[in-house]
Amino acid sequence: MSMCSASGGEDSCHGDASLCVGDDEPPPIATAPSITEAIVYRPKNWNDWRWQMANRIRSFQQLSAAFPNLAGASDLASVMTKYPMAITPYYASLIRRADRTDPIFQLCVPQAQELIDPPFLSPDPLEECRDMPVPGMVHRYPDRALVIATTMCSTYCRHCTRKRIAGTRETSITKRRLEQIAAYLTEHPQISDVIVSGGDPLTMSTDHLEMVLSRLRQVPSVQIIRIGSRVPVVLPMRVTDELCQMIRKYHPVWINTHFNHPQELTPESAEACRRLADAGVPLGNQSVLLRGVNDDPHVIEQLCRGLVRTRVRPYYMYQCDLVRGVEHFRTPLTRGMEIMEYLRGRLSGLAIPTFVVDAPHGGGKIPVLPNYVVSQSPTHTVLRNYEGMLIAYPEPQQRFDGQCATPREESSPGVWELTSGQYSRIQPKETLRLARRQSCCASDESVGEF
Repeated sequence: MSMCSASGGEDSCHGDASLCVGDDEPPPIATAPSITEAIVYRPKNWNDWRWQMANRIRSFQQLSAAFPNLAGASDLASVMTKYPMAITPYYASLIRRADRTDPIFQLCVPQAQELIDPPFLSPDPLEECRDMPVPGMVHRYPDRALVIATTMCSTYCRHCTRKRIAGTRETSITKRRLEQIAAYLTEHPQISDVIVSGGDPLTMSTDHLEMVLSRLRQVPSVQIIRIGSRVPVVLPMRVTDELCQMIRKYHPVWINTHFNHPQELTPESAEACRRLADAGVPLGNQSVLLRGVNDDPHVIEQLCRGLVRTRVRPYYMYQCDLVRGVEHFRTPLTRGMEIMEYLRGRLSGLAIPTFVVDAPHGGGKIPVLPNYVVSQSPTHTVLRNYEGMLIAYPEPQQRFDGQCATPREESSPGVWELTSGQYSRIQPKETLRLARRQSCCASDESVGEF
């Protein structure tokens, strides 16, 4: 996604990221001399989020010091030149194997494949630049707007949709730019929902973030404020009591976080989510389907179960965007549909995300689902459940030309008989549910005893 000003024309989308947020640049942050010792021995200030930010892995030298088997991979330095790297010591400590078999490693460590781009990829496939009437604010849907509050993240995801800009200049929104956005929101009262994004807004100081939330809350038409953040995943110690108390003042505030793999569901991340939930913040999760990371139905099932236990609602599972530098992560659309087919019937609806494609050319989010509508007639719609059972669902009675007949209860010989209303279902011969029914000894009389 672009963070650049639309006022400079299309070419400006690939220019200075400062056009997007503001003119103030924070002072440089010192890096750690020995990240390896920090990860292994965990100094006393390990749980200080500012220490974590100051000691991120930023250079190839630090990366090879932390993971010596990468010392010979000098080609990664050229990847970092194009797409900056930052990894918090906490998130680096979650890596179990320093190679591509480890999901955390793939999510945060540069790979040479990032420099291989087919021609159909784009720096800004969602064309946010074209939907940016005010620098730093995207207005695509009628009732929603997205504010780029910062270009900084504590850890830069290798699959980032704003990959060409993220980390190239770490800066946060200025008061002047925020006033321009607030003026636009005031002039467009149909916008009732504002998403604060970035970068990662929770990497900002509490005071700076409060400046943003406070100003947005002053716009009368803004009803809901949402924050998009990966901080609970990669920097959970940032979620302090002070931060939670500040956010509470501006409710209703929702937070969508970004867990991609069960390995990220640690006691620390669970505690961060607990603090936010206890502060009255509803939590959702937006995963991205990534090849070799989570494109396995069992992994997604485990992730969704873990999220619900952590009081986080699985919200979206995204198809990876058509952005340059992430082709090696993309999966076929059919893979996402297979995963959704697997989840239905195995997880409650509360734990099942919506699989969406954020369409190129600013087309917005399009839900993609397996086909559960098999056939339709004026009187019946034939539906398929997760077991493959076909059910004839009758439409309202006034749609029947004659008298509505009672359907036969045995399994139908075909779909046409269902759509005509002669039968009510086509029943698979063997399912786990039928096996449970057959093994159950309870009769209608025994049920009545309850």
